[in-house]
Amino acid sequence: MFIEEPEDAYIIKSNPVKLNCRAAPALQIFFKCNGEWVHQNEHSSREFIDDGTGLKIREVAINVSRQQVEDFHGPEDYWCLCVAWSHLGTSKSRKATVRIAYLRKNFEQDPQGKEVPINGMIVLHCRPPEGVPMAEVEWLKNEELVSSLGDDNIDTRADHNLIINEARLSDSANYTCLATNIVAKRRSATATVVVFVNGGWSLWTDWSPCNVNCGRGVQKRSRTCTNPAPLNGGAFCEGMSVQKTTCNALCPVDGGWEEWSEWTTCSAQCERQRARECSAPTPRHRGKMCDGVSQASENCTGGMCTQNQKPLHDVKPQSMEGTNDVALYSGLAAGVVAVTVLVVAVMLYRKSQSEYGVDVIDSSALTGGFQSFNFKTTRQGNPLLLNSSMQPDITVGQTYSSPICFQDSIDKELFDTLPDIKVKVQSSFMVSLGVSERAEYHVKSHPETFPRALDREYSTADTVSPGRAHMKTTDIFNHLGGRLVLPNTGVSLLVSHGAISEDTSWEMYMVINQRDSSVQTEEGCEVLLGPEVTYGPAGLDLSFPVAMTIAHCAEVNAENWKIRLKRQTQDRKWEDIMSVEEESTSYYCLLDFSSCHVLLSQPGSYALVGQALTEAAVKRMKLAVFGSMETNSMDYSLRVYCVDDTPYAFQGVVNSERSKGGVLLEEPKILLFRGNTFSLQVSIQDVPQFLWNIKPFTTCQEFSFSQVWRSNQQPLHCAFSLERYSPATTQLSCKISVRQVKGHEQMLQVYTSVVESEKEAVPYFMQRECTVTSQTGAKAFKIPLSIHQRICNTFDTATAKGKDWQLLAQKLHIERNLSYFANQRSPCAAILSLWEAQHQDNGDLDSLASALEEIGRIHSKSHLRIPEESEADVNQ
Repeated sequence: MFIEEPEDAYIIKSNPVKLNCRAAPALQIFFKCNGEWVHQNEHSSREFIDDGTGLKIREVAINVSRQQVEDFHGPEDYWCLCVAWSHLGTSKSRKATVRIAYLRKNFEQDPQGKEVPINGMIVLHCRPPEGVPMAEVEWLKNEELVSSLGDDNIDTRADHNLIINEARLSDSANYTCLATNIVAKRRSATATVVVFVNGGWSLWTDWSPCNVNCGRGVQKRSRTCTNPAPLNGGAFCEGMSVQKTTCNALCPVDGGWEEWSEWTTCSAQCERQRARECSAPTPRHRGKMCDGVSQASENCTGGMCTQNQKPLHDVKPQSMEGTNDVALYSGLAAGVVAVTVLVVAVMLYRKSQSEYGVDVIDSSALTGGFQSFNFKTTRQGNPLLLNSSMQPDITVGQTYSSPICFQDSIDKELFDTLPDIKVKVQSSFMVSLGVSERAEYHVKSHPETFPRALDREYSTADTVSPGRAHMKTTDIFNHLGGRLVLPNTGVSLLVSHGAISEDTSWEMYMVINQRDSSVQTEEGCEVLLGPEVTYGPAGLDLSFPVAMTIAHCAEVNAENWKIRLKRQTQDRKWEDIMSVEEESTSYYCLLDFSSCHVLLSQPGSYALVGQALTEAAVKRMKLAVFGSMETNSMDYSLRVYCVDDTPYAFQGVVNSERSKGGVLLEEPKILLFRGNTFSLQVSIQDVPQFLWNIKPFTTCQEFSFSQVWRSNQQPLHCAFSLERYSPATTQLSCKISVRQVKGHEQMLQVYTSVVESEKEAVPYFMQRECTVTSQTGAKAFKIPLSIHQRICNTFDTATAKGKDWQLLAQKLHIERNLSYFANQRSPCAAILSLWEAQHQDNGDLDSLASALEEIGRIHSKSHLRIPEESEADVNQ
């Protein structure tokens, strides 16, 4: 009989499996696989005596390799069994199958994101990838296993699906399907579930008092959409928030006196009285009471009635005369003192005001330079973005930084409207460094300094229309250095102090090529990640490298991207000059989340390109929806743009829409577009069909993968044309879905008025448009010149203790390609230029001061400190 029979087994990768067989009592055991005997040499066997029964037990094992299984082409799986002989006969074991284990990469069905009302049911479908053995499925909620949460409301047992019986707000999360077998573990695309709450009206308030005191008026009552308030894109309450009704206020009736009554008989005190009532008429409905007294009395004897044998009018209390005199003089003295105190107080107040000499004014009039804007916005997805009666949700905030520019005093509208946004201008640290002073303008031009094919008509602040081929800025620089900026493009150029010799000045320019990209990508596998930028003139001779900043749209990851810097040669061809991950002594490139900062020594044209190494490579795409009325007042056009997420690319959209009279209907959103060859779909949803008609075959439009992936800073857009059935329809609400097939999705919520008079009442979102494009001298730099020089003098010279520019670079998180700085005339000057370029938006001098302070602490123990003057300047 068999004590152990061979078990089913799986081959993982290239590792063979071992099949065991054990029988007692047995003289021989051999394996038979797929009907054929396995050669005796491939068996490994041993014999031993069972101590309990005294029987001889034989054990045999064989190895089955991956190659054997792959070479077998039978009608069933590869199988083996063992046959045992004894003096009693033969016996066969069970069949054991051997299969190659695998798990494919792609899910047969990824879960899809949903928006569901609270208490609704949520079903997320998941079909795991094909695999052997079949994969087991688990669900992650915000990267935590659902099974570990112990939530009875979530069921994951039915056919790999996740079911939430009654959706709660806490169920809003990112859900991922996790498939696992003995070979591998696979993650599905993330499905975002949003549980929304539709708004509900509160109870009506009591009716207000009638708004008039007399006659026909109005009274009202109100209710708010707070029972509950709409959340996570839920619908706003339908109906009126205020009710009015007419009311009749009774007019007031002032009181009037009746006739006096008859005099009473003369009393023992020689007096008589009479009275009257305020009842002709009686005061009603807030009317005035009668003026005067209601009772009167008089002497009834003509003065002849006496007390104590004296006429009544001669009798006076003994102390009355003295008391009257004291009261009179006391009142006069108190009046004089009060007047004196009042006069003195007025004089002191006017004197204190004259010492100031100015009135208190709004501090925003003093701001300038690089400003930081905090926009407290309504929650994303709020369908009432354009409803001016709604208050913004100040519990959710987003912070935006102003574009790279020097702020002029000129204000312009960049967008027509982004309503319900409160803008607060906070004071900038750069005001204290003098950046708020007006920049110098230099409009003198020299023909020989411009690049070939540029017209002479460009001025210092050249704001061009979308059709222009170039954006350009120029200025004259001397020994003090400065900065060139192309407004609203994310492109700038920093010329450090001392880069130009003291007796020389150069007229320098910087240009963005706005024509179709001339960068020749190898085998079509590279994409342009930012604008092509040229700086010059060609014969420029500088002592230190310039720092050029170019915004890019890549989600930086060395495993997914290979990013290179290219330069245009004299014969108009493009050549690779460096990879951002490689060492170079001629160029230095620092890549952060949204910008590339490059140290350059040669003028020319430069471009940043990227090659996707895996399908996980991601480009950031900015999505925006604009709207405008067509020439036919019944038609309304929605235009959806998808552009590379760089300020320059989006500026092209803004310029185009400005010429069309377009209105920005929703805050732009970011879509992470993966390099997985799948297309981009744009669809319009939830259009009220009883109010609006959308032209057929346009509800869903599609861009191919190559159109989006190789857009090369040029905007892609599609249009939806809608027609309203009646002129009485003044509102348009809908959703626009932008999603990559098997990728991410974004929803743009549209809620707007299509009537011009109503749109003018909506609060505008104003953005300052930069027109000053250059600044020279100390005002262009964050680091004061004296501190800059002291840092260079302190750290440029290498020391045995290591307190040199390398330590400074390390503390400023510049730890790669240090050989570049070693070849510079002043390594510190190059490091600080790179720091200036990287921090030109925020001017965060605290990080630099903290680095210097940390260096000082490190070396204080060895009595090697930064000179006291340097420390004082840094602290200042």
